[in-house]
Amino acid sequence: MYEAVIGIEVHCELKTKSKMFSMAPVTFGCPPNTQVHVIDMAMPGTLPAVNKKAVEMAIRVCHALHMDIDDLLRFDRKNYYYADLPKGFQITQYYHPIGKNGYLDIEVEGETFKIPIERVHLEEDTAKMTHNDHYTLIDYNRAGIPLIEIVTKPQLHTSQQVVAYLEALRLILIYTDVSDAVMAEGSMRCDVNISLRQSHDSILGEKVEIKNLNSLVNIQKAIDYEIERQTDLLQKKLPIARQTRRFDEKTQTTVVMREKQSLLDYRYYPEVNILPVRLDKQWIQVIQKQLPQLPEQRRQRYQMQYHLSLQDTMMLLSHKDLSDFYDQVVSIYPHYQTICHWLIGDVRAYLRQYQKKVSELLLVQDFAELMHMLEMKKISSKQTKQILEFMILEKKSPYVLMERYHIQQVSDEQLLSQYIEEVLHDYPQQVADYYAGKHQICSFFVGQVMKKTKGQANPQKTNELLKCLLEKRKV
Repeated sequence: MYEAVIGIEVHCELKTKSKMFSMAPVTFGCPPNTQVHVIDMAMPGTLPAVNKKAVEMAIRVCHALHMDIDDLLRFDRKNYYYADLPKGFQITQYYHPIGKNGYLDIEVEGETFKIPIERVHLEEDTAKMTHNDHYTLIDYNRAGIPLIEIVTKPQLHTSQQVVAYLEALRLILIYTDVSDAVMAEGSMRCDVNISLRQSHDSILGEKVEIKNLNSLVNIQKAIDYEIERQTDLLQKKLPIARQTRRFDEKTQTTVVMREKQSLLDYRYYPEVNILPVRLDKQWIQVIQKQLPQLPEQRRQRYQMQYHLSLQDTMMLLSHKDLSDFYDQVVSIYPHYQTICHWLIGDVRAYLRQYQKKVSELLLVQDFAELMHMLEMKKISSKQTKQILEFMILEKKSPYVLMERYHIQQVSDEQLLSQYIEEVLHDYPQQVADYYAGKHQICSFFVGQVMKKTKGQANPQKTNELLKCLLEKRKV
């Protein structure tokens, strides 16, 4: 029986305004080679300057991952030849990462695992290379964008654990406000290292790396396939080659990118153009104190204080703007479950439809008022849907829209009783069926009352009055 041993390397682009070592702007979708600086192009006489905001963002992540932070900031050169960096090497942190010895708790099928994180280090991204049969084009817009690399220890064992870890890490990156962490757009990229060993054996097998995985679905498929492939080789007494592979979506398999005959010598040595910087410990503490409430803290609050289900909680947390909006709304009217239900349901559907953030579609105060009107039985669920749509289209308050479109729930008992009596008079056979034991026909009567009131009758109040009137008739 074999056990998989898995380590994860995540590269995350930081959403700074400028690059890691130059003043070039970090913008996306611009024409090739328009967002560059002489420092990025390694022009003679230029010197890199460290982006303070990138360092702050790295510290935020380190705090969130319970890491030891090195207050002496130092950089190194990675002298493996980079064709996609003009200077031919990468500035990174090898000997002295900014963060060490952290962890992240994850949950898989009700069981909690503590995933040890070995290091977090800062570095610069490379350019984008487009290969043709006869030439290669290089776009240097991406070169120099700040990255953090987050490296786990090889202590994960299943694809489910890996996916849970990446989902939890992605939320950390979003809630610390350092990155959008969109895998499909490349702002969060993942490399997976897998080896197999005999169960309970301390000796690891040959390591295989799977590069540039860009979705959780593909990551799980790639890991499962690779475990199956290596298991089959070991059972046949065949060697596992030291390789870098990639996941082929068409064949749903991993395929060889290159063989590794020996360990690469990256020839790291201290970056001579960036002197070590002693970080102010008080500044580091201020960054820690200014951290927003992290996903795990919000999860506990939503479940323990607001009594939301785990499924609803995770749905809210998976969209930070929705979670932030929720917190603002419940601070006005604490209808915790009703507000959550409408946000993760109808509102989230509108967000997908319009491809906008919730703050761009709704005002906190207006949505809070709408939810309060629903809770106070001033409007029905159906009317809430109507008003919500008008709020998004017309940007008006729910009270204004209720008056404009004459949307109001009828809860007056005397008026509702009149409508019910009319319905019972119009349908004597259905009344007889009720007394014969077919009590489910009550929904038919309620429906007829709703028709008479054009959907404005309070359905709960109508149902209660209907049963009372039917019992009185029986006597």
